[in-house]
Amino acid sequence: MMKKLLLLALIAVAREAMAEDAQCVRERAAMVETIRAYARSAGVLGPQGISESVLKAVGQTERHRFIPAGSCSVAYADMPVSIGQGQTISQPFIVALMTHLAEVKFDHAVLEVGTGSGYQAAILARLVRKVCTIEIVPALGEVAAKVLGDLGYDNVSVKVGDGYHGWPECGPFDAIVVTAALGHVPPPLIEQLRVGGRLVMPLGPASATQQLTVIEKIAPGETKTRSVILVRFVPFTRSQD
Repeated sequence: MMKKLLLLALIAVAREAMAEDAQCVRERAAMVETIRAYARSAGVLGPQGISESVLKAVGQTERHRFIPAGSCSVAYADMPVSIGQGQTISQPFIVALMTHLAEVKFDHAVLEVGTGSGYQAAILARLVRKVCTIEIVPALGEVAAKVLGDLGYDNVSVKVGDGYHGWPECGPFDAIVVTAALGHVPPPLIEQLRVGGRLVMPLGPASATQQLTVIEKIAPGETKTRSVILVRFVPFTRSQD
């Protein structure tokens, strides 16, 4: 009798998990369509909107695995979500937009500054050869590394440290994505960017809205900058050492 009850309990748990997974799939697909529609209506990218390769990567990435409690209804709403330590996981549209603006390719090496939950790194990992990501908050970096490892993202390396200095040993980089606001572009990041590469980051004071900015390195010591859209990011945290 006990074995039968245990078996029934396991079946019930499995059915519940399958129902939850199906809900996540539906809500993730709806989120992608929301991103697609918003990108076209916002007018920041023209009628073509966000590239299909980026949208496919977003559609394949389980955002609910990267937030506390893992709620599908929360994870796939187009809004930022708190991940603790005063940090957030960015709005899915903004994550997709920054990935699109970086113009990454399958053979690229990419640096992310501000790992957070690991979600942005996971999306980049589906599109490029190698992702190197830096997080200054040890607790977040350690959790993100574990989640990314458990989910099989074996082309992502996570480092705990001050992202202002970049990660020279992991570069040079074809693209750099910075997920925190700063009033200037850190010179070490430009140095570690290949000619022809792009750096995407929110530029401006942490106390107000910032400009999501694309900095393209067109020659050694020469860059071209353009602002894309107003955003609001958490402040860029520096080491006190």
